[in-house]
Amino acid sequence: MKQVRIFSWVAVFVAALFVGYKYFNAADEQASGPGGPFTLTAHTGEKMSDTDFRGKYMLVYFGYSYCPDVCRVELHKLTTGLKLLEEEGYDISPIQPLFISVDPERDTVAELADYMLDYHENLIALTDTLEEIADVAREYRVYYKKRVQDGIEGYLMDHQSYIFVMERDGRYSRLLTSRDTPQDIADVFKPVLKKLEKTGR
Repeated sequence: MKQVRIFSWVAVFVAALFVGYKYFNAADEQASGPGGPFTLTAHTGEKMSDTDFRGKYMLVYFGYSYCPDVCRVELHKLTTGLKLLEEEGYDISPIQPLFISVDPERDTVAELADYMLDYHENLIALTDTLEEIADVAREYRVYYKKRVQDGIEGYLMDHQSYIFVMERDGRYSRLLTSRDTPQDIADVFKPVLKKLEKTGR
C-alpha cells in the first residue's frame, strides 16, 4: 500500500515537472519568437529600419515581384483586408504593411516601385543586398531558395508564405496564413483600432 502511494506521488511529481517544462518552454519560445532588427532600402529609395515603425503594428510578408501566383494573392488579400477596415471607418494609420523581397538580385528599387502600384498605398516594399536579406529572413525564420525550373525562363524563388503580425514594440504577435481571409485580417485589428469621426457638411 505504501509503495502504491509513493508511486502515485512520483507520478504526480513527474507530471508536474512535464507541465512546468511545457509552460516555461512555451514562454521562452514566445519571448524569442520571429522578428528582429533590420535596415533595408524601401521602394522609395529611402533607408528604413524596424525602429522607424515603433508604435505601429507591422504586417510583414516575404516574397518577390516575379512570383507568378502566391505573392500576388497574399498581397491582394492584405490590401483588401485594409480596405475593409477603411470602408468600415477605422483609422488604419497604426498598421504598417511591409513586403520584404527574397529576390534582391531582380527586385531593384525601381522594380518594386512599379510593383507597389497594384496594392494598398500604405504598403512599403523593402530590398537590399543578398546578405541583408539573408539576415532579416534569418531573424524571421523564413525559408527561401532560388530554383531553376525547366520550361521557365530565369528562375523562381521557393519561399514560405506567411504574414507576420508584430506588436507596436516590435515583438512577434501571430501569423496570418493562406487560410485567413481579408475579413479575418480586418477582424484581427478591429479591437485595437479607433473609428474615425464622420464630418458632416
